[in-house]
Amino acid sequence: MRSMLRSKIHRATVTEAKLDYEGSITVDIDLLERAGFWIGEKVLIADVNNGNRFETYTLPGDRGSGIIALNGAAAHKCQIGDKIIIMGFELTDEPIHAKVVLVDENNRVKREFSYD
Repeated sequence: MRSMLRSKIHRATVTEAKLDYEGSITVDIDLLERAGFWIGEKVLIADVNNGNRFETYTLPGDRGSGIIALNGAAAHKCQIGDKIIIMGFELTDEPIHAKVVLVDENNRVKREFSYD
């Protein structure tokens, strides 16, 4: 079994950082669905601005809001305005064609494609 990239939201902009929260990353439900993430799914976050990488889990944000909020301890890892990559992985014995959702500065989908 190998851990393979299944999907990612690429270069999302952090819109909020909430320290007084139980934890997780809140993502506009439209983006979660487009990338194929489930609510509560474990994800790896990479901050393009500072190089931090950490794991957390997804929570749904308001549809169409563009929200990308780091909550709890994760809020220490990123600043509002930072560009991040949200990645989901799958254990499999077969190659996967990972889905990539590229977003603009307002966290709106610009383009989608798969790694072949």
